[in-house]
Amino acid sequence: MEAHILGFPRIGADRELKRALESYWKGGSSLPMLTAVGDALKERHWHIQKEAGLSLAAVGDFSFYDHVLDTIAMLGMTPRRFADSGSDMDRYFCMARGDADANVPAMEMTKWFDTNYHYLVPEFTPDMVVRRSNNGIVEETRRARALGFSPKPVLLGPITLLCLGREREGADRWRYLDAVVSVYCEVIAEMAPLCDWIQIDEPILCADLPGAAREAFVPAWRKLKTSAAGSRLLLATYFGALGENLALALESGCDGLHLDLAREKNQLNEILEILPDTIRLSAGVVNGRNIWKNDLGESLAILERIEKRIGTERMLVASGCSLLHVPIDLDLETGLDPELRGWMAFAVQKCREIGVLRDVMEGKDRENVLRENAAALAARRSSPRVFREDVRRCAASVTEAMLSRRSPYPVRRERGKAKQMLPMLPTTTIGSFPQTDAIRSARSRFAQGRLDRVSYEEILREEIRAVVAFQEEAGLDVFVHGEPERTDMVEYFGRQLEGFHITGNGWVQSYGSRCVKPPVLFGDVARPAPMTVDWIRYAQSLTRRPMKGMLTGPVTILNWSFVRDDLERPEVCRQIALAVRDEVLDLERAGIHVIQIDEAALREGLPLRRREADAYLRWAVDCFRLSVSGVADETQIHTHMCYSEFGSIVRWIAAMDADVISIESSRSGMRLLEAFREFEYPNEIGPGVYDIHSPRVPEVEEIAGLIRAAVAVIPAERLWINPDCGLKTRGWPETKASLRNMVAAARLVRLEVEGASEEDSRQV
Repeated sequence: MEAHILGFPRIGADRELKRALESYWKGGSSLPMLTAVGDALKERHWHIQKEAGLSLAAVGDFSFYDHVLDTIAMLGMTPRRFADSGSDMDRYFCMARGDADANVPAMEMTKWFDTNYHYLVPEFTPDMVVRRSNNGIVEETRRARALGFSPKPVLLGPITLLCLGREREGADRWRYLDAVVSVYCEVIAEMAPLCDWIQIDEPILCADLPGAAREAFVPAWRKLKTSAAGSRLLLATYFGALGENLALALESGCDGLHLDLAREKNQLNEILEILPDTIRLSAGVVNGRNIWKNDLGESLAILERIEKRIGTERMLVASGCSLLHVPIDLDLETGLDPELRGWMAFAVQKCREIGVLRDVMEGKDRENVLRENAAALAARRSSPRVFREDVRRCAASVTEAMLSRRSPYPVRRERGKAKQMLPMLPTTTIGSFPQTDAIRSARSRFAQGRLDRVSYEEILREEIRAVVAFQEEAGLDVFVHGEPERTDMVEYFGRQLEGFHITGNGWVQSYGSRCVKPPVLFGDVARPAPMTVDWIRYAQSLTRRPMKGMLTGPVTILNWSFVRDDLERPEVCRQIALAVRDEVLDLERAGIHVIQIDEAALREGLPLRRREADAYLRWAVDCFRLSVSGVADETQIHTHMCYSEFGSIVRWIAAMDADVISIESSRSGMRLLEAFREFEYPNEIGPGVYDIHSPRVPEVEEIAGLIRAAVAVIPAERLWINPDCGLKTRGWPETKASLRNMVAAARLVRLEVEGASEEDSRQV
């Protein structure tokens, strides 16, 4: 019986990859040094899998930036604007980050299905040529085999790749299918003699499949199968159930089918009834998306059902999806609360859980492990830290009236306008300003007890003073305090809310070198004290301009945490919304009348099937409205969303009834505006006018062009000017230059619009 995972985290137990990448990008290390770090991490991760008792080692799951970008590079699908970007590695990173020197923008980035991982979006253009451009995964497979591992190469499937891409300049992505499949066949043919299994990920089968993809799937896979002589193809699906796409999977010619049973157990019965004898079943019973211990007893019951139907020899036991989405090793959490620690499993521990399940299914005695697991699960269920009667009572008392503002938007707009006195096309930022080495050093020294609280807080106040002074000098209209006191937009609140715990080293990759440390939401949620009021009130005291209170919304806190699995998500979200509501009202009482509640992850939680979307969006939107509805009409509520596909949910975004929404747009060339052309968004909107995930500084005219494009769709009196996202990851020089250009562009277009309005008035 084979045991495996679909992929291992890339960043390293001590975030070695992050440090190596950032050093390389800054010119502090060479390409051989970066490559050496990557090779060491791959080998370490293969050893972890083997030592845990897994029979197959995932190969090709490592990436220096993103696995979708790796596939783009393998296929030679480099957009022509990067043709002169230097070496292969230079070109690779330019596609991901843009080229500041050549003023070349990066490729578009968005969320990987319903996760917080970001991938680079493939581009299909009429002049694109698909050809094999590197041999990376073959060489990696050969290396793993030479080191004594049983490699299982992992490839992103061709149909998923095509579905996730973007057509530009009138191109038809399906025109490239044969060329794409041809490269896959060539790569598979070279790997086949080196391995028993080749894993090809087609998570798109768990979503609504376009008609062209349905037609293409089986013929494409039959070609892949023909090229795999000597090896077996594992069709890997995850993040949901196959549903109506099950027939495609069974007709594909695959040798093995992987199911994410941690996410969707209910699909198993149907599949067991019709699974052909020629196909093995990989049972993904260990959750690759959350950090709770596996219920080994429940997983064994599932595996025994499968064994009874098809026999052990046709089974594989696995993680539901790649472990990319969880931290690496719980053993590194030396300061973790022992009780909570007993409930958790990170990537290393999940590998061991899979190994235990395999051992038990093969008749080995692991009774002690099973007893310890059952005891830990029982302790969690009975812990008094999980349940709070006062929180449950408060959540149950929410009424329909608490989900709406006192007056409709037009009334609020007039009252807010009189209070704020803002110009047409007002400028602002999304919240954070650069987190400098000095800030990080002070935070580290404070956490280690080497800096007292008074000195630490004075450093933060000095940073806030500098941020406010720059905004005054740059001429922004609505200010932020810069968030120097915050590490992460969710972690900061998780540290102050009861029911959450913050790990010491629970990092996961968001994109490239960007790592986040999601809080662990283990119990009922309450806010014991104000979380942001003192910092925002201090910042407001430094200026007469409006200062935004900056909060993270309940849906984003939910979706960007490791959430408890013993209470329905809508109920958990409602508890968080009530805590945020208390903070909003305290900010208003402190004299803050512009408050931004970020819901960057609203789209991220959307189910992969359209038929299930409305139920999620209803409770998610209701939780946002609950968090903001208690304020006066004069208080302006903003929200922010970034790096997701929003066009399909624009009506629900409107239903949030925020006075202003700022939303990522620049990487996609303001394509989002098409959604607002078809649906007249009723409130105010700030489509991002420059990409903060690239170090390049956009020129004034470039930004002005995007603003003009927005004005053509959204009335200027309802349009705001802002970057795509927060500025925490950027350096000060590029931040200052970009924001000055943004303000200048806004003033330029403001004069054009006001001049046009005056001319219209004279003609009338």
